[in-house]
Amino acid sequence: MFLFSVPIFLSQLLQQLYNTADSLIAGRFLGTLDLAAVSSSGNLIYLMTAFIDGTALGAGVAISKYFGAHDENRLSKAVHNNLAFGLIAGAVLTVVGVFFTPTILRWMNTPEDVLPRAVQYFRWYFMGSLPVVLYNVGRGILTAVGDSRRPLYYLMLSSGLNILLDLVLVGLFRFGISAIAVATVVSQSISMLLCMGHLFSRKNQTVEVRISQIRLHRELTGEMLAYGIPGGIQNSVIGISNSIIQSQINLWGSSAMAAFGAHNKIFSYASTLQTFSFTSAIMTFTSQNLGAKQYQRAKEGIRFGIWAAMGLSAFASAIYCIFAPEMLSWFDSNPDVIRYGVMLARTVAPFSFLCAFSYGIAAVFRGSGHPNVSMLTMLIIWCGMRTAFVFYASQVLRNIHLVFASHPISWAVSSLVFAYLYLRIDWIHGLENRTEGN
Repeated sequence: MFLFSVPIFLSQLLQQLYNTADSLIAGRFLGTLDLAAVSSSGNLIYLMTAFIDGTALGAGVAISKYFGAHDENRLSKAVHNNLAFGLIAGAVLTVVGVFFTPTILRWMNTPEDVLPRAVQYFRWYFMGSLPVVLYNVGRGILTAVGDSRRPLYYLMLSSGLNILLDLVLVGLFRFGISAIAVATVVSQSISMLLCMGHLFSRKNQTVEVRISQIRLHRELTGEMLAYGIPGGIQNSVIGISNSIIQSQINLWGSSAMAAFGAHNKIFSYASTLQTFSFTSAIMTFTSQNLGAKQYQRAKEGIRFGIWAAMGLSAFASAIYCIFAPEMLSWFDSNPDVIRYGVMLARTVAPFSFLCAFSYGIAAVFRGSGHPNVSMLTMLIIWCGMRTAFVFYASQVLRNIHLVFASHPISWAVSSLVFAYLYLRIDWIHGLENRTEGN
């Protein structure tokens, strides 16, 4: 579990470097307004891509199951089916992102002084949606069959290229915020080409991939959607919730926006990366071992993965709490930005282990064929309850500190609910029951 999760962690780390590098370059070379525009991109980009990425990740459960059961015929069809889904989804996301970005930004209460820069950045970013989606689909396929190293190598190259292009285009030539998005698109296209190149090469010994076989299979599409749509909705719930919080923080102005964006970048390193890495490994590990009927091994791996995610998240978050002022100043030395950022960091980071626990149990349910359990839990708590609390704190109490507290409160509630469901539901036989039902 640990050896498998390390490349995933490093891949997540390098992916996060894309937006972090964009924010650092914008803050240092362009100013607070550009930093606010780029920093707010994380939540909107996540909102726009969450459903597609979650669906593709859920489809990986089927790939892992067939890989664990040594069913080569269905494994091949599932891989080609996932690639066809990626092509369609990437094209749709490009159209939606390019044409509807201004409307969505206005819905999020983006300040007028930030709006033109944000629209410019997002439109260029979404022009590169297809390579982003295809890379994530390809990475999901490789990870589902136990290869978490190659996506890491591809990201190492593209992340370095992204930073270099940022420095040259913005730091040296001062081309502006659109150049930051262009650098990201070019770099992500490189990682996509490398990933697809391996899948279609003769070196890929796991499953033979051919362009002529890329199509949607009715049966497997139904199975993919059954596993993936709850995951897509779960991701969308998180995206919607975070975007609503972003919209309320935007009401406090560009300094609060910049602080929220800078915090999200740092917190992703302090907690989110460890959480996502181990929970992604938990989901794959669970589906592979349950598919092979190795129940005890699945339980042992799940316990290790959840405790490891919680422990690493708590340790890194403690360091963030202590050095929050210094870390936030890397992005922007504006005193108001640092003040908001420190308040946010010391409200959220101490409870990051609860987020890791919730994600870990959710991954068990997704990997064992119970994706609706995690989807409904997060829909009710992370979207419904959290959103109601945020609106009350912002619109009625006018207290930004309570808006920040919405995350740890919802993490605590979901942890209690997930712990109860984990003990009561027969997730061990989830894949068997679903197969028998089909």
